[in-house]
Amino acid sequence: MPKKILVINDTQEILQLFADILTGEGYEVALHSYSTRDIDLVKRVAPDLIISDHPPTDEKQAWQFLQKLKMVRETASIPVVLCTTNSKTVVEGEGHLAAKGVIVVLKPFDIDDLLNAVETQIGKAWESDEAGLAKKIVSTEENSDPGL
Repeated sequence: MPKKILVINDTQEILQLFADILTGEGYEVALHSYSTRDIDLVKRVAPDLIISDHPPTDEKQAWQFLQKLKMVRETASIPVVLCTTNSKTVVEGEGHLAAKGVIVVLKPFDIDDLLNAVETQIGKAWESDEAGLAKKIVSTEENSDPGL
């Protein structure tokens, strides 16, 4: 069964680019606009990995989403790759991001760098599964959005 990756970004073209790259590598991909950062959506999708944008123009809300994601028991163990042009965020939050196990890939990125980050994070999720440590999210709601 392929690993599922939730990609969150505010630009449709970027979402499609991620979908093309990741499905080409055999991953199942769910796409979501960054205009809403809904933890319930993450629970419904139950991804093995989240790739999220961290735009400089919406930095406060992006930090809040990451904080909520890591504070909710059902989503706390989901690995995250943060893709951003905001190098200031990386420098200022480097210790915090590392402590939360977040890998940062700066845009524009090399596809191999992105895939290496994905493989590293998917490996962490897989190791947690093997050890019985990862929390599985079970949703009883049907997903009515075909984009997910």
